[in-house]
Amino acid sequence: MKTYFPNTEKIQFEGESSRNPLAFRYYDENRIVAGKTMKEHLRYAVCYWHTFCGTGADPFGPGPQQLPWLNASNPMEQAHQKMDAAFEFFTKLGVPFYCFHDRDMAPEGNSVEESEANLWELVKRAKDKQAESGVKLLWGTANLFSHPRYMNGGATNSNFDVVCQGAAQVKAAIDATKFLGGENYVFWGGREGYDSLLNTNMKREKAHFAEFLRQCVNYAEETGFTGQFLIEPKPMEPTKHQYDVDSATVIGFLRENGLEKHFKINHEPNHGTLAGHDPAHDIQVAADAGMLGSIDANRGDAQNGWDTDQFPTNLNSAVDIMRIVLQQGGLAPGGLNFDAKTRRNSTDLEDIFYGHIGAMDNFARALVIADDVNNNSEIPKMLKQRYSSFDAGQGSAFEAGKLSLSDLRDLAATKGEPTQISGQQELYENIYNIHIG
Repeated sequence: MKTYFPNTEKIQFEGESSRNPLAFRYYDENRIVAGKTMKEHLRYAVCYWHTFCGTGADPFGPGPQQLPWLNASNPMEQAHQKMDAAFEFFTKLGVPFYCFHDRDMAPEGNSVEESEANLWELVKRAKDKQAESGVKLLWGTANLFSHPRYMNGGATNSNFDVVCQGAAQVKAAIDATKFLGGENYVFWGGREGYDSLLNTNMKREKAHFAEFLRQCVNYAEETGFTGQFLIEPKPMEPTKHQYDVDSATVIGFLRENGLEKHFKINHEPNHGTLAGHDPAHDIQVAADAGMLGSIDANRGDAQNGWDTDQFPTNLNSAVDIMRIVLQQGGLAPGGLNFDAKTRRNSTDLEDIFYGHIGAMDNFARALVIADDVNNNSEIPKMLKQRYSSFDAGQGSAFEAGKLSLSDLRDLAATKGEPTQISGQQELYENIYNIHIG
């Protein structure tokens, strides 16, 4: 079998003193942190789309990256070569999981039947590849945004015939995910939204989206698919306004439609940035609601107003995220999927390894620091003290719903002007930085 990365051996852990760019300095998959191995905590996954389909194209020109597995003239042969390259990469990098869209794995055909046949040819081969390599599927999904038919969305399209096409794709993708033992299935509404309210019945489109999801839940129950359903929020781009703006919006939508027991959030920090949030904000919102399911680990660029999908190398941001993950007891059956791509001018195949190695090391380092901050810093005690007025007495009664508005008014009159208590933000930040080192 052809080797696509002949100059790269399996990536090894060499420790912090290593200067080998093709080695891990912090990610020791067997190291125990907070009672689990790093591999169990982090559950790393590589995405099929950016890594093996992306060539660096942008709105201003075609991609300069030459990917040898895309050289075949026949689309199905390309798909087979792409799969060979993917599993060689997964194995050499040492990740336990991968993720894919249906159209990443197999090309679209000229009919529903042909598209399904193409997908199943590759899915069956992926099953064999998984058995040979030990790499598993974290999640699958369907691409309901690239084909021109989805210019007005998939599940929310104003044309019922398009909704049917989208349903056919999702059905096949759920079947494929189940066959491959996928632990989750993701819904990303790439074009589920609108560009103008003048030609949009938003109420009706959102009702259609809920019904579409409801039927997916029914289908999973009928077929015995037990994986976790996930929704990935994004505020805009490619549409002006998408219905899954952020975690809070998605959670409200699910609760409004009685779907909250069937879905969790797959959050992408770069999408949170586009929504105007700190990268960890939406992750905290989802965790607080008991609905954080998985993370598409990447970052954006504050100077760019679009989804740049950069590898997550910001240590502070990664620590913020891992503190939340540890506090909720982990991500399983979700994980950290690197929905990230090398920069347009990074044209060597080794650059793909460099991007993933840096990201994996960054989150491994963040895991250790986050555990240290959570358990060995003064921050948890300080935070508890800050809210201590609600832990007993009248504050506790308020939290329990035992005080009326009139009761609160009378207490205010009795107590008088409250004593000012500093939030000590600078002290919190200084302590945090001490542990980051």
